Amino acid sequence: MRYVSTRGGIEPVTFSQAVMMGLATDGGLLLPESFPQIDATTLQRWAELPFKALAVEVMYPYVGEDISRVELEKLVEESYASFSHPEVTPVVEVGDLRILELFHGPTAAFKDVALQFLGNLFELLLERSGGRLNILGATSGDTGSAAIYGVRGQERIDIFILHPKGRVSPIQERQITTVLDANVHNIAITGTFDDGQRIVKELFNDLAFKQEYTLGAVNSINWARILAQVVYYFYAWGRVSGGDVDQKVTFSVPTGNFGDIFAGYVAMRMGLPV
Repeated sequence: MRYVSTRGGIEPVTFSQAVMMGLATDGGLLLPESFPQIDATTLQRWAELPFKALAVEVMYPYVGEDISRVELEKLVEESYASFSHPEVTPVVEVGDLRILELFHGPTAAFKDVALQFLGNLFELLLERSGGRLNILGATSGDTGSAAIYGVRGQERIDIFILHPKGRVSPIQERQITTVLDANVHNIAITGTFDDGQRIVKELFNDLAFKQEYTLGAVNSINWARILAQVVYYFYAWGRVSGGDVDQKVTFSVPTGNFGDIFAGYVAMRMGLPV
C-alpha cells in the first residue's frame, strides 16, 4: 500500500513514511492510493470478532508492507490494554437506538481509540530508525489530553500541545496541564482552537523547520489516526447487524475537523453496508 497527497505534489510514500510525515510536504493530506474491498464472506466473519482481533484485520491491509502481523497484534494489544471495558467500544441499546460508547479510554475521550494506537506506533517506528520526534498539536480539549496520555513518558518523543486559554473545560484543562512527565509540554494561547490549528499548519508548511525539528502530527491530518477510527465502524455494524450483509446501518456522528465522519466514509468505501 502506498500513500499519495491530496495535492498531488509528492511521489507515493509507504505507510511508515506517511505516519511520520503527518501532513504531506506539499501541504496536502496523505491518503491510501486505493481502499481494500471487503467481500460479504469477510464481513460476516469480521462481525463475530472481538474488537482487538477486528482491529488487526481492518488495519493490516494498510500497514502490511511495513509492519508484520505479529507486530501489529502486539501494537493493538498494548494500545487497548488501558481501556476499562473488555469490548473497548461496546454498543448499547437506548430505546430504538444503538449507542457506540467511545469513552472507555484513559481520558474518557473518543480520541483515545486512535491516539493510544498512534502513540505506540510512533514508538515502534522510532525504535527502528533510532530517531526522535516532536509532536505538535492543537486542541479544544479532548485531542490534547488523549495525545498526551498516548505518548507520556516515551523516551524518543516530546509532545507540544496548544490549547486556547480559558476555552477548554476545567476537567480537560487539568488533564492537559497536570501530566508531569518530562516529555510533555503545554502551551496556552490567546485566541481560539482555530488560531492554534492555524499555528500548527503554518509550522508544518515550513518544510525547513519541520525537517530540522522532526515534527509529527496527532490531529486528524495523520492517516494512522483515521485508520484506527475506521475499526469501530466495522465493529458497530457487526454488533447491530449480526453479520447480515443486507442490513445497512445509519451512523449519526458528531464531528469537528471531519476526521471521525471521514473514518466512516473510508469504511463505506471499503464495502461496509452503511
